[in-house]
Amino acid sequence: MTSTEEKPAETFGVLTDEAIERSRRRLGIPNPQHNPPHNYEVTWDGTRHFAYGYGDDNPLYCDPEYAAGTRWGSLVAPPTFLYTMGEDAAPKPDPETKALLKGDPFAGLGSYQAVMEFEWWRPMQLGDRCRVLAAQVGVAPKRSSFGGRTAHVTNDYLYSNGRGEMHAVRRGTWINAERHTSKKRAKEKLEQQPYTPEQIAEIDAAYAAETRRGGEPRYFEDVEIGAELAPKVKGPLTTTDVVVWHLGWGMQLTPPGAFKIAANIRRKAPGLYPPNGLNIPDTVQRLHWEPARARELGLPNSYDYGGMRETWLCHLLTDWVGDDGWLWKLRCEHRKFNYIGDTTWLRGSVVDKAQVDGRNEVHVELRCENQRGEVTSPATAVVLLPTRDRAVDLPEPPAPTLDGMVAHELQRFAVD
Repeated sequence: MTSTEEKPAETFGVLTDEAIERSRRRLGIPNPQHNPPHNYEVTWDGTRHFAYGYGDDNPLYCDPEYAAGTRWGSLVAPPTFLYTMGEDAAPKPDPETKALLKGDPFAGLGSYQAVMEFEWWRPMQLGDRCRVLAAQVGVAPKRSSFGGRTAHVTNDYLYSNGRGEMHAVRRGTWINAERHTSKKRAKEKLEQQPYTPEQIAEIDAAYAAETRRGGEPRYFEDVEIGAELAPKVKGPLTTTDVVVWHLGWGMQLTPPGAFKIAANIRRKAPGLYPPNGLNIPDTVQRLHWEPARARELGLPNSYDYGGMRETWLCHLLTDWVGDDGWLWKLRCEHRKFNYIGDTTWLRGSVVDKAQVDGRNEVHVELRCENQRGEVTSPATAVVLLPTRDRAVDLPEPPAPTLDGMVAHELQRFAVD
């Protein structure tokens, strides 16, 4: 069985041992990316649209004249701008590999992002292009109270700039669950009340109080364990927020384009466009802005993307470290949905600091917390700060090239 089309109707949307084995056979094999990147290079417009899409007007990302006066010497892209970039670096597959990669072993299952990890080694700067090499590095069957039997799939996305230098790795785990099972087991009853004028005023006051370190260095010597990061707020989340986010982020899953362009894609991949209530084919991603579709899948309302919360946490961190600091590592777990209408408070505190191999590391625990006091995404991060007598040295990647990084990641997961 090598394609979704060949999967028997009685197993479509069912998690089988055969599907897990098919997935295992893909481990370590570069997976060609079929969608073009949203951005082929770092541009002033691209970084500004992306930053504005998550509420960040940092001039380091949005004002080339300001950015030219920083240690970077030019405008740089926000950390998670890598989501929007990446010309495919996978080799052209031979017929056997092409057959192995064809179709989705978990077609018909619900797919929910659970964990995302990042490491950044150098910035993407104005005029940079980017290549990405994607490969599945893990698959594990697990039990879940929400989805019954599930399969946890981990994929690596390795990014290099146009000169072949390593930029970052994005390592994500998705939970694949049977939709009919998750609908039966869904226990969450969401009761959302209109915001009072006083609650909106509190949120507006939090926006007005936000600070950005900017050009004033935050020195390693001055940071104390237990120190709280100045909080930020995102919300109440609206459908408009999701639309504006997509303007900078692109679509990611559904190929870009509308009308005839979308129809051309739909002919090749009809499963990406299930019909809506009027029997009109529309993107599978619409559950993020169409409550009726979310309810069909056992959820009480539309919700955000994990990538949004990851980016919001980056906003909290980059405003705190300032222009001279460096966000090195971020790990997020997405444990609860952040629904349209919810407000997310971003909070963090310093839990450790250490000088390691010439790096001045500050370890931070973070969280996304909604207005009901629920932590939707706990996270950890490592940032590098300057000292009064030394600037931040950028960390070295484990390997200098994409091929070397693939070998490193395969070894890492073989050990784990």
